[in-house]
Amino acid sequence: MKRVYNFSAGPAVLPEAVLKEAADEMLDFAGSGMSVMEMSHRSKIYDEIIKEAESNLRRLAGIPAEYKVLFLQGGANLQFAMVPMNLMKNKKAAYIITGEWAKKAWQEGQIYGEAVVVASSADDNFSYIPDCQDLAIPADADYLHYCENNTIYGTKFWQMPNGKGKPLVVDMSSCFLSEPLDITKYGLIYAGAQKNFGPAGVVTVIIREDLIPEVCLPGTPTMMRYKTHADAASLYNTPPAYSIYICGKVFTWLLAQGGLGAMKEKNEKKAGVIYNYLDKSTLFKGNVRRSDRSLMNVCFGSGNTALDERFVNEAKAAGFDNLKGYRTVGGMRASIYNAMPIAGVEKLVDFMEGFEKKIKG
Repeated sequence: MKRVYNFSAGPAVLPEAVLKEAADEMLDFAGSGMSVMEMSHRSKIYDEIIKEAESNLRRLAGIPAEYKVLFLQGGANLQFAMVPMNLMKNKKAAYIITGEWAKKAWQEGQIYGEAVVVASSADDNFSYIPDCQDLAIPADADYLHYCENNTIYGTKFWQMPNGKGKPLVVDMSSCFLSEPLDITKYGLIYAGAQKNFGPAGVVTVIIREDLIPEVCLPGTPTMMRYKTHADAASLYNTPPAYSIYICGKVFTWLLAQGGLGAMKEKNEKKAGVIYNYLDKSTLFKGNVRRSDRSLMNVCFGSGNTALDERFVNEAKAAGFDNLKGYRTVGGMRASIYNAMPIAGVEKLVDFMEGFEKKIKG
């Protein structure tokens, strides 16, 4: 077996301990004589799996009882529509645009009502986070939406926007469970699992109960109503059962690592290794303003397309995979989520230093 260091932005690296445990249980989970892939989501044994996953997530993230935890399908892209369908009562909402996914959420919001852009960093190719402490949020807006960590561009909100009393709706797909958070400051959090806490196929939604509407926008399908899934404890239909099972194992793994405070320390250390090198490099340069740097997605380049391509190819041959930057940005991107060991980051930087010496002579 040969494992590479997988720097993919998603689907991304998972903890080896989780993968090995899942492999051991593949043919026979807990003496059931079958794989979790094969069992009914209505069975007692699967009911225990999903309930334990939710319980450990609540413990890990400090989720209060007045918030519902939903394990859904469709990824963040479906949430771009589900949020306004359920929450846009006045058919007006505020959006902050700091990258492609925030932009897509705003575009989807426009289908259902007036989606007002109250801040944007598009003027400089999303290389920074705008000041969001005194936004012109419409008085009749139902919520303020933003994306906390921008995977493509490598930026992060380090200060929460001032929602001026409006519920904060946040896409945390690429940073959820990477650091402690105060759930009570948000109205709704959604996060695709495939970047930082599980495999593709499941999106976690954490929503304050009073925001779950009895009546949604006209024409909202039953499957697109938060109440449908909240009332059925995420079992209204066949859920992404195996993905939820793996997420549950990752939650257990995160607790064993010391929880979210310990993960933040590890993630800061990993990011520091790369950023410290980039700050002194004469070949590579980071793409974003230092104060807005992401701990999860480090975006950089040489400014030379051919040289960047050579670096990506040589890195892949050396066992460092998925370093190519997003197609609209170019350069490189190292995604260093919770499961990426610090050894992988240190070895990558050693490789980068060697590559720079070779190029510079």
